[in-house]
Amino acid sequence: MDKYKLYNLYDDLIYYTHNILKKYPQDEKTSLVLDIKNNTYEGMKLIILIFKSYNNESKINNLNLLDVNIKMLCFLIRLSYKNKYINKRNYYVWSNKLNNINNIIGEYIKLCLKH
Repeated sequence: MDKYKLYNLYDDLIYYTHNILKKYPQDEKTSLVLDIKNNTYEGMKLIILIFKSYNNESKINNLNLLDVNIKMLCFLIRLSYKNKYINKRNYYVWSNKLNNINNIIGEYIKLCLKH
């Protein structure tokens, strides 16, 4: 498995997220948009920690934290869709990106548990 696949997918997610968040209404810029941005940045921080750690236990711990972070992003995106800040296509693409990342996280967890 490519070591940087998770990093590259998440990097792509951040760029996509920034483009979508420009469409949000001004009154949501200080709450929902900020929560989504903070979650995406926290996720990238966790990915960097995963690559920097040599101990499998800390990798698994950070992978689990990243998984929780992804679940929270899914919730915030669903909330955005229900409030009609994004359309169905944006919701589908965004969710698909998160699902792909979540699948890679699962693969990494299984890989770490084998070692």
